[in-house]
Amino acid sequence: MGPGVDGNQGLAATLWRRPRLQLSLLLAGPVGWLVIAYLGSLAVLFVAAFWRLDTFSGQVVHDYGISNFQTLWEVDVYRTIVLRTVAIAAAVTVTDALLAFPIAFYMAKVASRRVRALLVILVVLPLWSSYLVKVYAWRIILAEDGILNWALDPFGLSGPGFGNIATWLVFSYLWLPYMILPIYAGLERIPDSLLDASGDLGAGAGKTFRRVVLPMALPAVVAGSIFTFSLTLGDYITPQIVSSTQFIGNVVYNNVGVANNLPLAAAFATVPVVIMILYLLGARRLGAFESL
Repeated sequence: MGPGVDGNQGLAATLWRRPRLQLSLLLAGPVGWLVIAYLGSLAVLFVAAFWRLDTFSGQVVHDYGISNFQTLWEVDVYRTIVLRTVAIAAAVTVTDALLAFPIAFYMAKVASRRVRALLVILVVLPLWSSYLVKVYAWRIILAEDGILNWALDPFGLSGPGFGNIATWLVFSYLWLPYMILPIYAGLERIPDSLLDASGDLGAGAGKTFRRVVLPMALPAVVAGSIFTFSLTLGDYITPQIVSSTQFIGNVVYNNVGVANNLPLAAAFATVPVVIMILYLLGARRLGAFESL
C-alpha cells in the first residue's frame, strides 16, 4: 500500500506543479472526440464533395473535380432552393427575435423571482417533448380539416395550409426557446441602475429602450439568432411534414438515400456550412459569443 500511495502522491504533486498538464489531460478526451467525430466528419464531407457519380454504373468515382459545384451553380433549381432556405431561416430568426424580446424583458426586469422561475420552466418545457410530436401536432392544426380552419371558418377565413408559410410558423414555434433564453440572459446582465439613470436624465421609455437596452442586448439577440438561423438552415424533417417544397436538407437527404448521389449531396451540404461560417464571423464581430 505504501508504494501505491507514494506513486499517487507523486502523480498528484506532478499535476499540481503543472496546471497546463492538468488542463491538457482533462480536455484530451472531449477535444479528441470533437476532432475525430465532428471535424473529421466535416473533412470527409468536404473531400466527398469533389468526387463524382458515374452515370452509367451509379458508382461513386474517387476522381477529384468541381463538377458538383458547377451543377449547383448552373442549375436554377438549386439556387432557388438555397435562396428559399436562407429566406425562411431569416424570416424565422426575425420572427423569433420580435416574439422573444418582450417575453425575455418581462422575465428579466419586471417579473418577481417566483414568476420568473415559473416562466423559465414554461419556456424550457417544450424542449422536453419530442420534436416529431410537436411537428405532427402542427400538421394536425394546419390540416384542411384541422382546428385552425375550424376556428377561422365562422369568419369566412382559412388557414395557410401546407407550404412555406406553414414551414415558417412551425420553425418559429420550434426554435423560439432558443431565442428567449440568450436574450433573457443578456437582459439580466443590464444593471437596473442604468435604466433608472436614463429615466433620471429625462429619457422616456422608448428612448431608454433604443439608446440603452437595445444596444446592450443586441449581442444576446445575435447569439439567439445563431441557433434559430442554423437550426432552420439544416432541418429537413419539418419541410417534409408540413410542406411539399424543397429545402437544402431535403435535397441532401434525397441524394444520400433515393438518388444515391453522395458527391452531390456532400457538395450541397457544404453550402449551409459556408453560410454559417460567414454568419458566425459576423456574429463574433457583434460580440454574440459573450452572450452564449
